[in-house]
Amino acid sequence: MSKRMHNELTISKLTSGDRSAANRIFEISITDAFEQEGLGDLREDIDQEIEGKKELLKSAICGTNPGTFFLLASVEGEAAGTISFGPCGEEIRVCTGGRLNRVGELGSLYVLPQYQNRGIGSALIRSMAGWLNEQEIGQFCLDSGYTRAQQKWLRKFGEPYVTVPDYWGPGNPHMVWLCKVKDYV
Repeated sequence: MSKRMHNELTISKLTSGDRSAANRIFEISITDAFEQEGLGDLREDIDQEIEGKKELLKSAICGTNPGTFFLLASVEGEAAGTISFGPCGEEIRVCTGGRLNRVGELGSLYVLPQYQNRGIGSALIRSMAGWLNEQEIGQFCLDSGYTRAQQKWLRKFGEPYVTVPDYWGPGNPHMVWLCKVKDYV
């Protein structure tokens, strides 16, 4: 699956040869997200988040987690962003009381800071929705505890399926969205 957009953006299935580039995206983007949220001093949490994404990618590529699928966005041949689809994660299960356990999660949507606000995240979402549609998957869920991401998702996906106030501490909610694939193809 490869799709060329705007003559410079390519989205394709992430392969083992892309693993180090994807890991670099996780390292840079997750660190940046924490810094933008004012949480840059939480190095242990940052490292834990990065390692979790690297392990998820490794298990998807090695076949030990066959239910997880990654796409990679490249701009003029340089890896710029990722997105995944797989079983819903722990926060979604907890925040929804298990109501979305059978709905797959759109996750690992990271775009390098220098490529943000150029439509790459939206292109990744459309490409993943296209793949989900081909698999006859009718819906997906996603979640976020990052304030900046929540604002973007509110504009893109509308009101969340559930919001858990103070999940990450006072004034820091966690939001979960439930979306129809056909709305994003």
